[in-house]
Amino acid sequence: MSSFDALMGGFANALQPVTLMWGFVGCFIGTLVGVLPGIGPALTIALLLPLTYHVPATSMFVMFAGIYYGAAYGGSTTSILIKTPGEASSMMTALEGNKMARNGRAGQALATAAIGSFVAGTIGTLALTFFAPLVVDAALAFGPAEYFSLMIVSVVAVSAVLGNSMLRGLIALTVGALLGLVGIDLQTGQARFTFGHASLLDGIEVTVAAVGIFAVGEALYLAWQGRETKTGEVMKVSGSLWMSKNDWSRSWKPWLRGAFYGFPIGAMPAGGAELPTLLSYYTEKKLSKHPEEFGKGAIEGVAGPEAANNAAAAGVLMPLLTLGIPTSATAAIMLSAFEGYGIQTGPQLFASQSSLVWTLIASLYIGNVILLILNLPLVGLWVKLLKIPPPWLYAGIIVISTAGVYGAGNSVFNVGLLFAFGLIGYAMRRFDFPAAPLIVGLILAPMAEQSMRQALTISQGDWSTFLTRPLSGSLMTIAALLLILPPLWKRYRAGR
Repeated sequence: MSSFDALMGGFANALQPVTLMWGFVGCFIGTLVGVLPGIGPALTIALLLPLTYHVPATSMFVMFAGIYYGAAYGGSTTSILIKTPGEASSMMTALEGNKMARNGRAGQALATAAIGSFVAGTIGTLALTFFAPLVVDAALAFGPAEYFSLMIVSVVAVSAVLGNSMLRGLIALTVGALLGLVGIDLQTGQARFTFGHASLLDGIEVTVAAVGIFAVGEALYLAWQGRETKTGEVMKVSGSLWMSKNDWSRSWKPWLRGAFYGFPIGAMPAGGAELPTLLSYYTEKKLSKHPEEFGKGAIEGVAGPEAANNAAAAGVLMPLLTLGIPTSATAAIMLSAFEGYGIQTGPQLFASQSSLVWTLIASLYIGNVILLILNLPLVGLWVKLLKIPPPWLYAGIIVISTAGVYGAGNSVFNVGLLFAFGLIGYAMRRFDFPAAPLIVGLILAPMAEQSMRQALTISQGDWSTFLTRPLSGSLMTIAALLLILPPLWKRYRAGR
């Protein structure tokens, strides 16, 4: 079946009333959490993970994709109206967007952000549609040794990229890997790290750990931080929300350039959305016919970075779906959701769960249209949401997390684990340890162990098989470069 035929089948599923409803709910929630400062897509998806016990996988992932895309859309509202970027990727939008709002052009800033997000999101989804099968075809040659090497690349990339310190990332990864080995060893049937507690024989549920670290831990951190930070003044949206002819002529090229920055960089193991938004901003400043407006409210400085941000969101899904590599905290949470359904991401996903994958990709096209329709007419609602007292949000997050985890398994022990992980998550945020590597280690450690044992069984205990097989050796080389090059680059820059 060709990619086009598979995509058409995905549209047939995505346009079913129930699936469409879940997509709409995801887009609405995503925009809402994108607007609220500090409440990002990773926290929201973690908060909803207990629903995976009750909702079919296809509907759940369509909603998660809507939340992911919607948060990228909604983040521009906060950046423009109160100069408070919900995530680092919205920082560039805040620079020019808030200046435009102060100059009485908040409507035009919100419009170019929304339309640019739609254009770039569609371009990124098109690239995902046609490039993902090519990556999968190349990856189908993987054996146990290659899978193990790929997982090494995954964990090293996440540890190196997510966070300011590689050492802290590797510490978080190691803790996650140790937690992932809790339970019964599938090879020997022996209990490991259970300390005689029967509730740990099946291992630590990824859902409980993810909700604890990303939802409860984040709520505790935001509550602590709220003592020292105050929300800025909310700018009024006055006048027309529509763009003039001059605004259109100054925005369409930045939209396209931002999209072509965002997708490929977002798809890289060391990518993310921060770098393409920075590159887009400085490119537009260099190419603009009105460079004197930058810093005072240049529309190109909103159009380009917002396009790059949304194209990068599509790019992040490429390595997650095709190789099982998460390159952002949100992707790590989505990886844990796949784990919750017993679905293994990677090259086999397109074969084993073809309907789910193509429905998910089709829903991204539909979600882009829904988000364009939602964003501009409901600006008044989003502005009112900014006035919700933060303590209410934090308390609500903790209550919903507790109810969700307890309702999923009726286990008081899991509720205790939830708050234990919540305290760990708070401490990690407090002392700048990235949380995503811990979740990735928790998920991938058992899978990596199985692949390693299978590879060693095939090679009769020869460890060099991971280096002598061409594809496995290449992946190990990439992992080594990811460990070595970032510190050397930092030293070089410091020396300059």
